[in-house]
Amino acid sequence: MTSIDPEASVESRDRSGRAMAGGLPKRWRLTLAIAFASLVLFAISLGIGPDGLGLPADANARRLILLEIRLPRAVLGFLIGGTLGLCGAVLQGYLRNPLAEPGLLGVSGGASLGAVVAIHSGVAGAFALALPLGGLLGAGAATIAVVLLAGERSAPISLILAGVAISSLAAALTALALNLAPNPFASVEILYWMMGSLSDRSLLHVWIAAPLMLAGTALLLWTGPSLDALTLGEDAAQNLGVDPTRLRRVIVAGVSLGVGAATAVAGSIGFVGLVVPHLLRPLAGFEPRRLLAPSFFGGAALVLAADVAVRIVSPSGDIKLGGGTALVGAPFLPWLVVATRRELVR
Repeated sequence: MTSIDPEASVESRDRSGRAMAGGLPKRWRLTLAIAFASLVLFAISLGIGPDGLGLPADANARRLILLEIRLPRAVLGFLIGGTLGLCGAVLQGYLRNPLAEPGLLGVSGGASLGAVVAIHSGVAGAFALALPLGGLLGAGAATIAVVLLAGERSAPISLILAGVAISSLAAALTALALNLAPNPFASVEILYWMMGSLSDRSLLHVWIAAPLMLAGTALLLWTGPSLDALTLGEDAAQNLGVDPTRLRRVIVAGVSLGVGAATAVAGSIGFVGLVVPHLLRPLAGFEPRRLLAPSFFGGAALVLAADVAVRIVSPSGDIKLGGGTALVGAPFLPWLVVATRRELVR
């Protein structure tokens, strides 16, 4: 985003964020620890099935289950969780809003609407990839609508308001499609999809979504130095070489690619992008760039852990992944309100 590193100009900030042990900074030790935890959970996800931990004794059955069923689920869980955690950290740093999360820009609402339309119209039943492709089209349409509504050079608050407006419109149209569902089976399918799940996903879903999520991740990681500069104020950031218009374009593009692809293949998975950055911020430091990589691996670990938990608690799949992450995230909101109130009183 910019070749200027604001940390280089603030030596005390760099010293306060480093606790050297064997030459490795504290923030990198944290990132490596969370990355290791996410890889352990990835391996556990590969080993967990309806019958618990383990794989069939038959070699052909083991290969089929591992490569066609469990591997796509684990890969998507890792990438979706990482993408949502990273998007939340970037949006909270850019908007300087502790409640910012990946759905704030309306992309997830648009992706959900596109998938619901594919189910409602019957196209999803006739064409296996219609569901994720419909979600991607909906995410793209929502992104364009938010950008046009907010304007090219408006303040971040305009971007938030535009995202809320598009999210509300998408939610209303989704409810209308659910109300006008042609039969009860379509209604149930829509509801199940909206709850979010990684079950019944194949390697084809991985090939569709993974390149988009990885591209979005690369764009968002690139914004780290510029987000650090913004903590000094918009005027100071511009003096350091940050182009606000370009930064916003990159963030909107990265969030749209990542969240749109994640929602298109897995449905709505909430709270990950809100909870993970808040939990890791006291450990990683309060400079936005230090939080990006830990939030990616932390989001991956959270989604993989939730997916493993719902498979253990409900092997039949009655509990969806979105419900599992909601059980973690919903109690977090009251805690966040209380913590924020205490900070304001001080």
